[in-house]
Amino acid sequence: MPDSEQLGRVGRESAESAHPGRRLSALVEQAARCTSDCCGASGMVSDHGTERPAAVTHPDLAGLVAVQLRSGDGPIPAALERGEPVDSADLLREERWPEYRAVALDAGVRSSVTLPFRRAGLTVTLSLYSFRPHTLEDAPHGPAHALGDLAATCIVRDRSYRAALTELDQLGAALRSRPVVDQACGMIMHVLGCDADTAFTVLRRISQTTNRKLSDVASAVVEKRGRGLERELASLSN
Repeated sequence: MPDSEQLGRVGRESAESAHPGRRLSALVEQAARCTSDCCGASGMVSDHGTERPAAVTHPDLAGLVAVQLRSGDGPIPAALERGEPVDSADLLREERWPEYRAVALDAGVRSSVTLPFRRAGLTVTLSLYSFRPHTLEDAPHGPAHALGDLAATCIVRDRSYRAALTELDQLGAALRSRPVVDQACGMIMHVLGCDADTAFTVLRRISQTTNRKLSDVASAVVEKRGRGLERELASLSN
């Protein structure tokens, strides 16, 4: 198992400042460092979106990730599909994934293993590479697994934290706009002689038909004191 310092470097950043790319960079560096005979590593986050943040320990390894994403064939797509580790003990004798195999051998890579970590609708893949064949068989049970497991958990936590911050910002904006919305509703009630629910419905219709924020429409109504809006308000109240 990796020591507490290695795990801490992956999990230390606050959820507020951490992004998937930074998490992945920390993961691949630590995983490569603590895996015997590992010459480098790559990591990627996959979900239902089009963006797939990735990180590599060496620029030459970026080609190995790119060829798999382009062709849809290789250890990473296989691990994403199966949800379990996918390895190649000796790429020189490998018959699967011809494009990936060619790029890997050109970079001097003889063996690789890809570990998937699924969490809450996303999958983090950690790929380890070696210049020697038959050297990564124990990687799925070694320290790299614990690091990948922790990184996946942190990425999901970060995403949830950012979503919560966004929701709080939206709630704060709604609370800040509430007084002006109430004022606008009061003016509409006066102009139309309607109740509060009808006034808010009219205000919302103006927002939707003019593609403006509700708070902006309310501000405009308040600024004009409702003058000149009688005809428009009356038509929208029907």
